[in-house]
Amino acid sequence: MREIPGRRRRLLSERRNDGKPEPISAALTFATEWQWPVLPGVAPDPQGRGRCGCPDTECTVPGAHPFDPGLLAATTDARMVRWWWTNRPSAPVILATGGKAPCAVSLPALAASRALALLDRRGMRLGPVVASPTRWALLVEPYSMEQLGELLYAKDFVPGSLRFHGEGGYIALPPSETGAGTVRWERAPLPGSAAPWVPDVEAVVDAVVDALTRTGVSAPEL
Repeated sequence: MREIPGRRRRLLSERRNDGKPEPISAALTFATEWQWPVLPGVAPDPQGRGRCGCPDTECTVPGAHPFDPGLLAATTDARMVRWWWTNRPSAPVILATGGKAPCAVSLPALAASRALALLDRRGMRLGPVVASPTRWALLVEPYSMEQLGELLYAKDFVPGSLRFHGEGGYIALPPSETGAGTVRWERAPLPGSAAPWVPDVEAVVDAVVDALTRTGVSAPEL
């Protein structure tokens, strides 16, 4: 079934009665308009903030990861996306990174904020940036593990706080509610039907590592 003209640009901004965006609308935009494979994440544990609904009592990404279904179920099929979020309307929206979907480079929120401020002053063009209360993720072009390995090997220093979300990885997308809090856009994609532009991973890693080194914020691992 074709989308009603004009609706596709509203999907990311549709809101519930409480003013919060609808996860199903965002998930449909990612999957059907941008061709990003998504799936519902496990919800935070309602019994305690900061805890996960999965069986792992020491989960490090509470509410912000796949569980049932698993990551391999990620899809761009509108019918499946509608079925998932009709049955689990508040489920976090999880992007399966890599393949034809963007990958990501993430770092602790404070370090990311300072790094982005420096890159802005330099006039560097960045793509969408996803922010949670603890970490920010810069979306980048898909890369292979071999490409990433060569990139990191060539560097004298890479902060241990950097994480790389490539093939077989995932990140939570807005407007997910996770155990760490609300996931939002720090740098939102421009409105429109086409998938957002994202930069090359090498340019982002080079710039972020340089920015962290210059600002002195290597940041503890989180």
